Amino acid sequence: MDEKTVRLKKEKLVRYLKGLDSLLVAFSGGVDSTFLLALAHETLGDKVLAVTESSSTYPSRERHEAIQFAKERGIAHVIFQSDETRIPEFVSNAPDRCYHCKKALSQELVKIAEERGVEHVAYATNVDDLVDYRPGLKAADEMGIITPLVEAELNKEEIRFLSREMSLPTWDKPAMACLASRIPYGDVITEKKLMMVEKAEAYLAKSGFKQYRVRHHGSVARIEVESAEIEKISEPILRKNIVEKFRELGFLHVAVDLEGYKTGSMNRALEIED
Repeated sequence: MDEKTVRLKKEKLVRYLKGLDSLLVAFSGGVDSTFLLALAHETLGDKVLAVTESSSTYPSRERHEAIQFAKERGIAHVIFQSDETRIPEFVSNAPDRCYHCKKALSQELVKIAEERGVEHVAYATNVDDLVDYRPGLKAADEMGIITPLVEAELNKEEIRFLSREMSLPTWDKPAMACLASRIPYGDVITEKKLMMVEKAEAYLAKSGFKQYRVRHHGSVARIEVESAEIEKISEPILRKNIVEKFRELGFLHVAVDLEGYKTGSMNRALEIED
């Protein structure tokens, strides 16, 4: 990574933000949205509004961290309640699930922006996101949502680097995605399944794992951790505790994926179909 080039991209992003009268940032509390919100606030001041969705599809701890960050920075912050399980296309969990979910979210964000007189709405999409299968990007584009990080051609590694330079607490935060991404396409999404995944992943975090996923395969929980930590999760006492906790949550069987953590691993089913 060429650090000089990355800093030039940051300058390009600042120039882009300066051209906006006001901005609403969809703020999840993750690496990308925290970076975008922090820089937008530095650039535009009180013309920036952070909006966070409260939903069963995202861990509550993520929402709490987002609230704390905005409070500490003195950034205006709106939290609204949503329920994706009322969207039939989301619940049925077809491959275009994210399109319908993102469409509903985008509509709500645009509504909030209009009510508060904010001119633009932004997602913290980065250029790496354009490579994976993400039908939600189409919905955002249809709603006129802007993507400043893409405009600046910033990728995840570069955003982490710049976040560290800005002393943002999220610079090394593990990647997070919608909990629905843990459920195979075609399996109906329910509040219970989302809750099982959230609590299972919270237990892995409590057990000292940094990057992880718990994939919900009916009665089976398939755990993904970094390949270097597969040996750790196999330690007798820890393994026993995880199995007991997961069974308490409703899983009958617990498996560890020997390949380790892979973002977007559920999309392999789509590659097989193609």
